[in-house]
Amino acid sequence: MKNLSNQQKGSSLAFIAVMFITPDSLFIRLSSIDTWGLLFYRGAIPFVAVLIGLLIFYKKNFIKAFLNVGYAGIFYIISFSICNITFIISIQNTNVANTLIMIAMAPMLSAILGAIFLKEVPDKKTWIAIAITLVAVIYIFYDSLEMGNLFGDLMGITTAFGLATNAVIIRSAKDRDLLPSAVVGKLTVALFALFFVESYELVEKDLIYIPLMCILCVAIPFVLVTIAPRFIPAEEVNLFFLLETILGPIWVWLVIKEQPSLETIVGGLVIIFTIAVHSYLKLKSSSK
Repeated sequence: MKNLSNQQKGSSLAFIAVMFITPDSLFIRLSSIDTWGLLFYRGAIPFVAVLIGLLIFYKKNFIKAFLNVGYAGIFYIISFSICNITFIISIQNTNVANTLIMIAMAPMLSAILGAIFLKEVPDKKTWIAIAITLVAVIYIFYDSLEMGNLFGDLMGITTAFGLATNAVIIRSAKDRDLLPSAVVGKLTVALFALFFVESYELVEKDLIYIPLMCILCVAIPFVLVTIAPRFIPAEEVNLFFLLETILGPIWVWLVIKEQPSLETIVGGLVIIFTIAVHSYLKLKSSSK
């Protein structure tokens, strides 16, 4: 990684993160635990796993790492926790398609926030990529888009705003490690879910699916996505996460034979092609 440019480092981290995230929807479909129980474990297990990793990595400087996050780290804890919680609330209170459309706004919101607070105005290539991918996401879910619950839709917008804010905060504090803040954020999510969990019991297949999902699809990606914005603009990181729109349904199709719609395949190919071209152009320009 030392010989790579910042663009190569950031793009690689974001891409690897989204590859780990893509089976997430499959594990959610395979599990039978209630929503709040799922949110609790998605907070608690990554918290423990990454905390152990930080203990090993920092050793004697462990406490110092948490104290060094500064105001940016405090704001990140708040934003990170909120968007994790509002995502589940949105799914519960509106159509899934509505939630995904709202979240697809994250790259555009990142671009706007980055331009305002970091003075990092995206270039024309990035604005075009954001516009194309947003249209592709709307196309994918247009037929299933229904009038949802206003509260659920607002929670979806809040989630998108939170994702955008997360990336911008990390980008603004790229000289410091905010992983300790993300760990505290996961703990906050687990504690919040405690008020609503009906049962903590994991039975049969959930004993395998839940820990596997929380490590592979939650813990590892949130570490990588906390590091990626140090190297590339926030909106570029969030662009990669739109790949889940097409790759997530493919996992479900391969395992439980739920075939994706033609719109998902066509729109997904557009998203993949757009992000691939955008990444190639950015990497080419950074190498110069």
